[in-house]
Amino acid sequence: QVQLVESGGGLVQAGESLRLSCAASGSILEINAMGWVRHPRNNQREWVAYNNTIGPTYPVPDSVKGRFFISSDNAKNTIYLQQNDLTPEHTGVYYCNIRIAARDYWGPGTQVTVSS
Repeated sequence: QVQLVESGGGLVQAGESLRLSCAASGSILEINAMGWVRHPRNNQREWVAYNNTIGPTYPVPDSVKGRFFISSDNAKNTIYLQQNDLTPEHTGVYYCNIRIAARDYWGPGTQVTVSS
């Protein structure tokens, strides 16, 4: 079993930055892909960052291009999402995702709220 826990969300003003973290624990083998999904209220969730080492990637909206960056620290089994120049459009619950051996794992999410 693999467990993911996100942290780093909160309430910020437009133009500010956040760094979300996703700590993974359990039976972590080779991570084939990792990413972050945003789920705004009353709307469909969408990928905002995705890194796949063995297959295709998902498209991300223009609103996050050049603003959101995904990275990882393998020694800490942690995935990050750096969010710069946030706008109210980026408000939502953010979930991290990793894929190991064709199986997806998700965290419970962390809320990001951007005020104008």
